[in-house]
Amino acid sequence: MGFSEVKDMNKRRILLVEDELSLASLIKLNLSIEGYVVEHTENGKKAVELFRQQNPDLVILDIMLPELNGLDACRQLKKIKPEIPVLFLSAKSSGSDRIEGLKSGADDYLTKPFNLEELLLRVQILLKRYPGSEKEDIYNFGPFSINFSSFEITLKDGSKTVLPNREMQLLKLLTSRENQVVSRDEIMKNIWAPDENPSSRTIDNFILSFRKIFEEDTRNPRFFHSIRGIGYKFTSA
Repeated sequence: MGFSEVKDMNKRRILLVEDELSLASLIKLNLSIEGYVVEHTENGKKAVELFRQQNPDLVILDIMLPELNGLDACRQLKKIKPEIPVLFLSAKSSGSDRIEGLKSGADDYLTKPFNLEELLLRVQILLKRYPGSEKEDIYNFGPFSINFSSFEITLKDGSKTVLPNREMQLLKLLTSRENQVVSRDEIMKNIWAPDENPSSRTIDNFILSFRKIFEEDTRNPRFFHSIRGIGYKFTSA
């Protein structure tokens, strides 16, 4: 079951990236017993995709992974969401390995083999530090309210809709740069990984989605503007 299918959104969500399946099953079982919702993958590249789609509260990450190693995966995750807590699990136990892991952006580093109770404690500590657990990230304009923590948008009639993670990233980028033109290149740099190649049409479709939600007249937008040959601009009035 993916995070998006989980009905109880009050539970903290953890992305577990571990290619040793027996260990992954043990960790997932114990985290689930503690009340966490856990999504597992054994592939570094897939981990980045899941992270973009499902917005977990914490990532537990092995270093030696297929397709994309944990160090590079961590760097990409931190680029997408700098505040996300990342805990490395690794058989690489030298001081230089720990330093390399922390330099890649990880918040903690636990070597294998490890004590499960210690792992659970470290997870608990990291989640307490995570600012997303203390306050919601909300932006209001006009009759609308955007909750970037829950991905919910409250419409003028009080109803709510939910957008996927990547669309919310673009929405946050544009609203944080109100009245400024944001170029297509900057959007791609901030929202997609270097090895991804989104088309300009993808961004156009995101903007079209925003207009359908927020604009009374999609052909004469009040909030989301296309600047021909350059990029896009958000205005709140």
